[in-house]
Amino acid sequence: MREKRISWRGMIFYIGLAALILLLLIPILWAILLSFKSNNEIVNSPLSLPQVLNFDNYQRAMDTIDFGSMYFNTLLLVIVSTFFSIAFTFMSSFAIARMSFKKRKNSENLYLFLLIGIAIPIYVLLFPIYRIDSLIGILGTRLGLILPYVAVNISFNTLLFTGFLRDLPGELEEAAIIDGCNLFKLCTRVVIPVMKPTFVTIVIFNAVYIYNEFPFASTFIQDSSLNTVSLMASMFKGQYSMDYSGIIAASLMIMLPELIFYVILQKYIIGGMTAGAVKG
Repeated sequence: MREKRISWRGMIFYIGLAALILLLLIPILWAILLSFKSNNEIVNSPLSLPQVLNFDNYQRAMDTIDFGSMYFNTLLLVIVSTFFSIAFTFMSSFAIARMSFKKRKNSENLYLFLLIGIAIPIYVLLFPIYRIDSLIGILGTRLGLILPYVAVNISFNTLLFTGFLRDLPGELEEAAIIDGCNLFKLCTRVVIPVMKPTFVTIVIFNAVYIYNEFPFASTFIQDSSLNTVSLMASMFKGQYSMDYSGIIAASLMIMLPELIFYVILQKYIIGGMTAGAVKG
């Protein structure tokens, strides 16, 4: 009876898991079907199968969008913003978790201050950042996007870094200091190698966020030569018309590299989240 009970529980679990996976896949599968339809088919019969499978929508998307320029702009923003965001937040998190303050409340206050950003919606920041970029003369430049991206990622990065560092045994660092390590060598040769899963997780989340980011890019980019991949879909929207099939095809082409990125690095994401955020 016990074996039978366990088998039924396992069957129910796998049925529920399959249903959940199907529920998550439905929007993607539906978008794939819509990408092969004409605009008339999408508007009049969105739930039906496409009458003819053709790749005209994808061809039109490739003819309309300069993929090379957009991917270059996006990758440049991702690499530079992620590097500086991780560098700054690792140093601040190390100071919060490891260094002694005159008052312990000072480190906790600093930690809470850096985490407040998680609760602030991006759209609330658009006008203040727009004004700041305009005043210092970087509006419409790559620097005008890099600085907000670095700032927005600080809260999430601090949460993971501090959570892991507080759980890291202090004896490991003490032994390195006794062996003659200074602060720089301690961080680069001892702490960072141990934190590899957390670093990889933060890099992935920062890169994916910047890759998909739309509000800042659509507000601050004024030169079409600086467009990012998140602005691809908006290029199919006219003043009086909307190319739905082109938008869907372009969106799938944007999403494909991201899905491959997630599938390849999913084990690092899980390992980093459990190592940092849960223990913090």
